[in-house]
Amino acid sequence: MKEGKKWYQSFSNWLIIVGCVILIPILVINLWIMFQSKTNSEKVPSVFGYKPFMVLSGSMESNIHKGDLIITKETNPASLKIDDIIAFKDAAGTITTHRIIDIIEDSGETYFITKGDNNSTQDQNLVALEDVEGIYVGRIPGIGSMMDSLAKPTTIMILVVSITAIFIIGFMISNKRQQDAERREFMEYKLRKELEEKERLENTQTKKTKSIKAEENKEAPKKKTTSTKTSASKSKTASTKSTAVKNTKTTKKS
Repeated sequence: MKEGKKWYQSFSNWLIIVGCVILIPILVINLWIMFQSKTNSEKVPSVFGYKPFMVLSGSMESNIHKGDLIITKETNPASLKIDDIIAFKDAAGTITTHRIIDIIEDSGETYFITKGDNNSTQDQNLVALEDVEGIYVGRIPGIGSMMDSLAKPTTIMILVVSITAIFIIGFMISNKRQQDAERREFMEYKLRKELEEKERLENTQTKKTKSIKAEENKEAPKKKTTSTKTSASKSKTASTKSTAVKNTKTTKKS
């Protein structure tokens, strides 16, 4: 029988794997962030020291756009310098991501003066070291809105159901293909066996026919010899009778 396809040779299997590789980490990260938010509402959730934030305004365009997901890393605020982009908590408790344009000292405390790249003026409030949430390390364009939706309980449930459905459908498709392949192989095997059996029977019949003809050919000379002998006997008898008749005729003349 032919060997079936390996799992890695199927496009549908790779589609399922890629989908799960993307969706499962997003789900896990969101669940972890939600857990941290519930257990400590005063602290911004982080994943291995990294904090994701969704950009809600265009104040940092054209470097950072509205709807982007930015990633910041926890760092020592004292190590920050001018031109660094930082995420910080403002007076209203909202997380803002702006650039440091100056560093000042006031009453022995260090403060940052920040400004959005797309803003015409600097921020009104100074940023204290303890307000810094992290330094900007990168962004994922346009995915912020999606991540915000994924953080909602309803969306998480839909995502869990979707991942489960993907696994079930993928398993069913793979299983059906395997069954179809096995069925085809079985039918091919059965047909091949039937042909072999038919060929065997034909060969057997041919051999029997040849054997019968060979027997007939052996008996044919014997019949011919018997017929010759019989003819000779008839001729001898006829000759004897003829002689007897001649003798009879001679006797009458005498």
